[in-house]
Amino acid sequence: MKHFRRIIPAIALALLLDGCMVGPKYKTPAAPIPAAFKEAPPASFKEGDGWKTAQPADQTIRGNWWELFGDSQLNSLEEQLTIGNQDLKAAEAHCREARAMIRYNRGAFFPTIATAPSIGTERESSNRPFFTTSPPPSGDFVLPFDLNYEVDLWGRVRRTVNAAREEAQATAADLETASLSLHAELAYDYFELRAADSQQHLLDDTVKAYTETLRLTTTRFEGGAAPKSDVAQAQTQLDTARVADTDIGVQRAQYEHAIAILLASISTLPR
Repeated sequence: MKHFRRIIPAIALALLLDGCMVGPKYKTPAAPIPAAFKEAPPASFKEGDGWKTAQPADQTIRGNWWELFGDSQLNSLEEQLTIGNQDLKAAEAHCREARAMIRYNRGAFFPTIATAPSIGTERESSNRPFFTTSPPPSGDFVLPFDLNYEVDLWGRVRRTVNAAREEAQATAADLETASLSLHAELAYDYFELRAADSQQHLLDDTVKAYTETLRLTTTRFEGGAAPKSDVAQAQTQLDTARVADTDIGVQRAQYEHAIAILLASISTLPR
């Protein structure tokens, strides 16, 4: 019996040291890469160092890269997107939520103390029958304490904190990716809109020129200096230019609406 009592502490100590963490640490599985492919590599491949290991940098802050274009109106629109875009706000809220979960899960490392104090008084009525006097009021004050602490013997809390930390890093990368994508989409739509403005300006001048050409051709036809086919050709050129001018106007309106959606506001951009 005495020998058995000596073995129990040794077994408990061994379990404590051996079971401090649940499961092995996560290791990224290896992705085998073939030594060569059946297709011959290009000649320029030999000039480099071969394959490059990818180095994702989603969390890297790119800064205000759109300022390189030197367009003050684009800079103003990009700032409005940073403030008012709803998708960007949602991604930022998810990032803040993930960071808060780290602090929440880390709280399990420390003991928790809960209390629910209460105060009560009791006084008997002096109008009770058969009683001439009433006892003095009595009071009751209760201040209970509840102490709770979970020993992280098997590493459950540590694993939870590590998982929350990884989730926070992933959401931070998602936030930067969403920010880069939305700002790039806004810049693309803005430049396409400006290109449509240039094309429409050119087509407006073309319509004016073809209108004058049609007038002159009609005058020549009425004077007998030009055949009717020249009038028909001038009319066709004018109609074609008008249709192209209208299409460019519709295309410009589409880009303007896309910018308004990105900014979550009604935006009218001057030509």
